Amino acid sequence: MDLFLAALVVGVVVGLTGMGGGALMTPILVLGFGVAPLTAVSSDIIASTFMKPVGSWVHIRRGTVNWRLVRLLVYGSVPSAFLGVLLVQWLSPDEALQDVIKRALGVALILAAAGLGVRAYMRLRERAAVRDGSAEPLPTERPDPEPRVVATILVGVFGGLIVGLTSVGSGSLMIIALMALYPTLRASQLVGTDLVQAVPLVLAASAGHLLFGDVDWGVALPVILGSVPGAFLGAQISSRVGGAPVRRALAFVLFGSGLAMMGVPTGAVLVCVLSAMALTPVVWVVLRYRHGFTPFWWQERRSGREDVPAVATEPTEKEDP
Repeated sequence: MDLFLAALVVGVVVGLTGMGGGALMTPILVLGFGVAPLTAVSSDIIASTFMKPVGSWVHIRRGTVNWRLVRLLVYGSVPSAFLGVLLVQWLSPDEALQDVIKRALGVALILAAAGLGVRAYMRLRERAAVRDGSAEPLPTERPDPEPRVVATILVGVFGGLIVGLTSVGSGSLMIIALMALYPTLRASQLVGTDLVQAVPLVLAASAGHLLFGDVDWGVALPVILGSVPGAFLGAQISSRVGGAPVRRALAFVLFGSGLAMMGVPTGAVLVCVLSAMALTPVVWVVLRYRHGFTPFWWQERRSGREDVPAVATEPTEKEDP
């Protein structure tokens, strides 16, 4: 029951923010339930094969998927995801292998946490550019960007390899890369494209883990049963409440989990996370000030002045610091 409830909570976070599945579930399994890293990775990937199509179908019906980008990403991600599983099997035997996976997962989690910060800053800079007139306001209807073929395939290769090794990346690292490559994509297109391309990606990784018998169904089934309805519930909540506060908390959780996975002592992890929580708001205020915004987003709402914020109203997702 505890595992089911943990998976339910993770599913809600995924549905609410579009990221955090592997980045949360795998460390919870390893650190909270004592599951071996390889078993945790394989169980989470199997669960993702059931969870990802739920969100994907919603975006397909709404037409918020860029199919040309999906195709290019899949060209790179599917073979590299399977290759990632093969690398896990060939790296080293048993205990040494588990340690390698655990440390690789720690690195991926820290990268995912950093990616959330990068995503927030990119949006802040985009708003500043629109306000200053150095960029045109993005219209509601905008043409699909011209695909950057080689760069997009390489993003797929990198993302697929990381997912195959650690189960992290399909909803966190890859969406950051897509934002960097295609800044004119709407947020809904970013999430929809990332979710749809992740379906064949996790299927390929799942096939590899099933082939090598890494899956413990005693772990995988409760994760599936909890995460799928949780993702649906989170998606319903996200239509009424912004996911930005959850993403803020998620970044610190990912950072702390990543340090713990890399073998950093608990006391040091606590100090690092608390320091990050204290410094991040200060850095964010400085960045807002440097880009000509009021120090805090709520001041924009109170002022009601169009010359203070980059846009006249607060974005739906507010900010992601």
